Amino acid sequence: MVEQQVEILRPETLIEEFKKIGVTHIITIPDSETNYLYELMEQQDWLDVIPVSREGESMAVALGLNIAGKTPVVLIQNTGMLESGDSIRGMALDTGFPLLMVVGYRGWTRKGHTPDSAATYTEPFLNAFRLNYYLVEHDADGPRISEAFEESQLSKKPVVVLVGDEYHGFNR
Repeated sequence: MVEQQVEILRPETLIEEFKKIGVTHIITIPDSETNYLYELMEQQDWLDVIPVSREGESMAVALGLNIAGKTPVVLIQNTGMLESGDSIRGMALDTGFPLLMVVGYRGWTRKGHTPDSAATYTEPFLNAFRLNYYLVEHDADGPRISEAFEESQLSKKPVVVLVGDEYHGFNR
């Protein structure tokens, strides 16, 4: 029997939230899981998409854009977040700049059994770095993106949105 998800997270929901909070740039690594979201972002005349080759580079690019008065968002997967720990520490936490990180929660099943170790280590990683985070799993959770952004602005540090839907509907 196939289990069907009733509520989904549409890529358009992220785009709407990004526009609402005034995002100017998305720093990301394009991949097959997020290709529909990437295509939608590329179509927005108010948004510049900056691809990087490694997730760790995204922090330095975001810091530079922040210094230039722009509003960047880093969009990466949890595996890349784990890889970029030192960049998060040095470029985001130690410099004290606000940053919204939207992180794909690869392996998140919501059912307790997590066969992918990337999901197993995601929240402990965030807790070790003392990064607050919000879980977004479907369209009704979209406003949490704005809440996380506001918190990052007030706290002057990174706040993470975990996309716990494996980007359902993002690959068309």
